[in-house]
Amino acid sequence: MLSQNFMLEKDPLSLERIRQILVRLEDTIIFDLIERAQFAHNPRIYIRGSFEELRDMEFDGSWLEWFLKEIETFHARARRYTSPDEYPFTSNLPAPVLLPLAFPKILYSNTINANPSILSFYTRSIVPRITRRATLALAAIKRSNGIIGDEEYEDDGNYGSAATIDVEVLQAISKRVHYGKFVSESKFIANPAAFIPHILTPNRAALEALITKPEVERKLLQRLRKKAAIYAQEFSADGDAIINSHLNGSAKIDVDGVVELYESYIIPLTKEVEVDYLLHRLDGLSQEEIDALTA
Repeated sequence: MLSQNFMLEKDPLSLERIRQILVRLEDTIIFDLIERAQFAHNPRIYIRGSFEELRDMEFDGSWLEWFLKEIETFHARARRYTSPDEYPFTSNLPAPVLLPLAFPKILYSNTINANPSILSFYTRSIVPRITRRATLALAAIKRSNGIIGDEEYEDDGNYGSAATIDVEVLQAISKRVHYGKFVSESKFIANPAAFIPHILTPNRAALEALITKPEVERKLLQRLRKKAAIYAQEFSADGDAIINSHLNGSAKIDVDGVVELYESYIIPLTKEVEVDYLLHRLDGLSQEEIDALTA
């Protein structure tokens, strides 16, 4: 959650300050993925209606969706979602028990929430990949105990532990993606005249071109790969990294999978959020107010 100190900074929309937050989120996401990778895929927890216990409670969603609902209900009461960088996956949450903090208005009013897309790509594409090593190890153990065929794969029964980590990963990815709104607002107020014609048209391609920095993306992916390779290593008792312990399938996390998460999902979805935010940046403004932005 954004701290009140961040919101009271002299320039909370500084691109350098935002960049520092995004870099820290890289660490959070990688470490959470490493934690999730120790468990098998457990696809049952992502299938709606697969738990009779939840159906008996008249909840027809998946185990993970139930986890999100319960956790986000508590977080909503603790006013987590009054912060402009926090977005719940669950709708119809209760009001906070505490009065909201007095955050200054930084973002333009909007209803953009990319969490349905985040939940979909995470459960369908990311989880199967990062849990592959644990899933294969589980299958080998089951075969050694005479369990073969469909029963040998994917499910280790750690539904609570897996879902707990899933929630942490999803919340971190959500924060990372929705920070695109802060990036767009920062770039817009720095040069409204460059954006306004393409907002009024509207022209998504032109807006995306204005916010895209290929060299920044290249460095991000390079940094991410280096971090993931370092964190994927095993360490000796005295704290020294065991050379090449992240190679030959023995890494704690699929390094290529981490890079793919950013390259194929997080970065493109962040751009979509940034462009969607810009397309609504002039909503409700009169022509006079729009003209004043470019004066």
